[in-house]
Amino acid sequence: MSDADRSPEQHRALFILSFRNRDELAAIAGRAGWRAIAARRTEGLERRFLASQAAVAVVDTRGSMAEGLAAMSLLGEAASASSAALVAIVSHSDIDELGALFDAGATHFLVAPLSEIEFAQTLKFAARYAARLSGAWRVERGERGVVAWRYPVGSGVVLLNDRAAALAGTEAVISVGEALRCLVPRDRRTAIAALRRLLTTGQATAFAHDLAGDGRFVEHLRLNSAANAIEASVEQLTAADERRGGARVAPGDVRDAATARRWLDERLAAGDAASLHVALIALNRFEIVNTAYGRAAGDGLLRIAQRRVEEAAAESLGQRAVVARMGGSEFVLAADAPAARFDLAASRIAESLARPFVAAGTVIVLGSRMGIANAEPDDTTTALLRRASEALADARGSDSRTMVFARDRSTAAAAIDPLAVDLRQAIAAGEIDILFQPQVTVSTGRIVGVEALARWQHPSMGSLGAETLFAAAERADLVIGLSDHIQRVALERAAGWPGALASLRLAINLTAADIARPDFADIFIDRVDASGFPRGRLTVEITEGGLIDDLGAAANLLAALRAAGCRVAIDDFGTGYSSLAYLKALPLDYLKIDKKLAQDIAGGVRDRIVVRGVIDMARSLGLSVVAEGVETAEQLDLLAKEGCQYYQGFLCAPAMSAADLTVLLASRGDG
Repeated sequence: MSDADRSPEQHRALFILSFRNRDELAAIAGRAGWRAIAARRTEGLERRFLASQAAVAVVDTRGSMAEGLAAMSLLGEAASASSAALVAIVSHSDIDELGALFDAGATHFLVAPLSEIEFAQTLKFAARYAARLSGAWRVERGERGVVAWRYPVGSGVVLLNDRAAALAGTEAVISVGEALRCLVPRDRRTAIAALRRLLTTGQATAFAHDLAGDGRFVEHLRLNSAANAIEASVEQLTAADERRGGARVAPGDVRDAATARRWLDERLAAGDAASLHVALIALNRFEIVNTAYGRAAGDGLLRIAQRRVEEAAAESLGQRAVVARMGGSEFVLAADAPAARFDLAASRIAESLARPFVAAGTVIVLGSRMGIANAEPDDTTTALLRRASEALADARGSDSRTMVFARDRSTAAAAIDPLAVDLRQAIAAGEIDILFQPQVTVSTGRIVGVEALARWQHPSMGSLGAETLFAAAERADLVIGLSDHIQRVALERAAGWPGALASLRLAINLTAADIARPDFADIFIDRVDASGFPRGRLTVEITEGGLIDDLGAAANLLAALRAAGCRVAIDDFGTGYSSLAYLKALPLDYLKIDKKLAQDIAGGVRDRIVVRGVIDMARSLGLSVVAEGVETAEQLDLLAKEGCQYYQGFLCAPAMSAADLTVLLASRGDG
């Protein structure tokens, strides 16, 4: 079928959730001209659906009707707010459940077994239904309890449904200025930035804000291009009593790191520093649980640990404390209380976490480390948390002490810890940027791909690269969070590349922590599919130093990624001690020569012989060779003579933005 033969709805994104038939349905949809974004787990389902901007979602309940019903309920309100159609696929034996599925939000259904033609036709009519629904968006829609609003671009007015108007305490039709005045000044700037981002990129986005007396909310924004309107569904994060009673201990799904920081901001602004204390609490050996027993067991253990922290804090501090999950296996306890009482609470928390846990039916003893800091006059939340982080770093380095109190340290010794505190905030604020370094074919000089590289423009330290970022992340137990963030941003940026870059391959780095995660292959492929970037143009890179001791597990992971359509490269080859073992054990497509080795090729005969041996060995194994760090024409010439196929480095270009990359390709005639 040619593009000219396809109907307009067939160019749209399609969101698919199928517990057993994900790839089969995605393939059928692809043959019908849809861009399928497919998942097989319900984790983050609403967020992923909204981010896909799909006008049609499919929930395949075959083999798991209970999960399918739950998923349909999760998607029902989001689909209603975004004028989308929901297609349910059921087995013939589950036809009796159609009523429940429609009550949960389904608009169309299919009964299996089904043919490709039936599936394609149902998607076609569902898309037309969604288009009509979108064009007929009504202010009064709110029958399912959805809080939603719409802004026809350029109209100057915002249309609120009944629930949104009641929440804001306004009429159903208000001016843009009136809508912004519902927010505090700080949140108005955030809202305007999100709207501009949406209009500039066309990509779904979101922003969080407070609403006086009603709690904290997230506005999920999408651009309805057909109607030239911005539409939003509103998610409530915290209820009014939680905002007003901010000193009570709250569960992890309410108390997050950002909420804890706002709580501290408010106390410090009120001049309560004299009795304000903070403790950062980290579980020992938690990664062992994730690696040995799986992510589900680890998540369950974290919930138990947080409950123990909350109960111990409440016992000693009553309503004076707030407990929040900071990320990874780290928690924060903040309290406005006498120092002696806070110290007692810290001791009881340590005792509680020292008791054995049960994970996957096995008794596990973890223990904890704790860093404590007391507020000082004219303190800021950042400075207070930084001192607690420094104390936690000391506690982690101690074999005999569970708690360490913040104290004066030299600037050099403490440098990485403030950076770790700043890094946590930078990730949350989306300040970690992604640049792309070109990869060039040696024989033709044509740019054929790029490697995604993280950069952070730190306000005082300047530009920081991935090596520094991951060193700080290691100290703050943020490695997985940082890696996840970099992967997501790189994929989203690449998925939005202009046509001139549409043929380039993208290389993304994986860490040892990624490889050690149970089910990481599924997590990563779901992330790729959610971004819309083609699997076939993606290369995953892993360094020799990043490989874990269990090469069998690493090989299985990389084989799964290759089977899903990705290619695999071993990065920085020549810097480790087990290079040959890696080449024999791992399913690879590329070998990337470490920049030091590549640059040494111009140093002498012995250096050249070593590089020649690496290239010959790689090519005999069927691997393509990429040289990193190429800076001179002499290096490139010698590498070419030895049979190297690709290179990257300053000889072509440094890492750059997508816009600069587009200009570079045009100037070289590669676009």
